[in-house]
Amino acid sequence: MPDKLRTFMRPQLLIPAAVAIVLLISAIIFDLGRASARSQPFPYNHSIHIQNGISCLYCHTGALRGQSATLPTVGKCQGCHANMDSDTPELQAWADFIVDNPTVEWVPVAIQPDFVYFTHRPHLAAGLNCEQCHGDVSQMTTAKPQPHQDMGWCLDCHKELAPEKVTKLTDCATCHK
Repeated sequence: MPDKLRTFMRPQLLIPAAVAIVLLISAIIFDLGRASARSQPFPYNHSIHIQNGISCLYCHTGALRGQSATLPTVGKCQGCHANMDSDTPELQAWADFIVDNPTVEWVPVAIQPDFVYFTHRPHLAAGLNCEQCHGDVSQMTTAKPQPHQDMGWCLDCHKELAPEKVTKLTDCATCHK
């Protein structure tokens, strides 16, 4: 066997190379999976609700107090819709849907890996708007994951928006628990 090939085939080099390849393939697959819109149990239209003045935080109340923004319950939706006539095809479709579906299992769109600790609270306290991370949802009928919402993207924002806190905001333990 040639010396160069024998050098590469040593376990000290082969194992890290294999691990790197597996991680690269996993990252590509994970990123491609996040980039597509997920099918929801009901065709919820974000743009209509935003155009009617409903704040993101009205439906996604968990963003104010927890790690997850939370997804609205049928009870939350019906807090408004129970007082409305079903005078459009969309409203009638919702009224028909909840007859057979007392709960809705919404499919989360903006998902972070398990090893990432993320909470909306410091971002809201820093004055960030939902659109800065989630895109202009007012122009979306179906919410879509934002491409490149990864560690490098977060770090770029942390460095740009809070240079006085860059040491804390770029410390691994800030986001990885």
